[in-house]
Amino acid sequence: MTISYGALAGLIAAVAFLILVLFTIPMLMRTAKVLNETNKTMETTNQSLKKLSDNMDGLMGQTSDLLDKTNDLMTDVNGKMKTLDPVVKAAADLGESVSELNDSSKRMAKRFSSNHLKHAGLVSSIAATAFARRRRRRGDN
Repeated sequence: MTISYGALAGLIAAVAFLILVLFTIPMLMRTAKVLNETNKTMETTNQSLKKLSDNMDGLMGQTSDLLDKTNDLMTDVNGKMKTLDPVVKAAADLGESVSELNDSSKRMAKRFSSNHLKHAGLVSSIAATAFARRRRRRGDN
């Protein structure tokens, strides 16, 4: 039995293909295992994202409620501030009036002390004389 060169080449090709398939099978098995793990990881990630999305929806609802309450509170505070505006204005006007009265009193005291400083000795001597006369009339020496 003689094998022709074509049959020998076919046999070598078949053996080479068999060896290639035998070495490829473990690699394909590992690739399938990695793909299964990747699939599980993706499922876990999707579940986590769903939970996170649900939690974010709840948080956004609470945040919206909080913002609504804050807006109501600010509206209430602004209304009360408008009510207090006349009181604050009246206090400012009163402070200004007191300041003007104080300035006027200072000017009057300054004018009186500068104009009547010379007469102060005269006024005090008249007062001393009047008190002395009164004591004498009463009998207190």
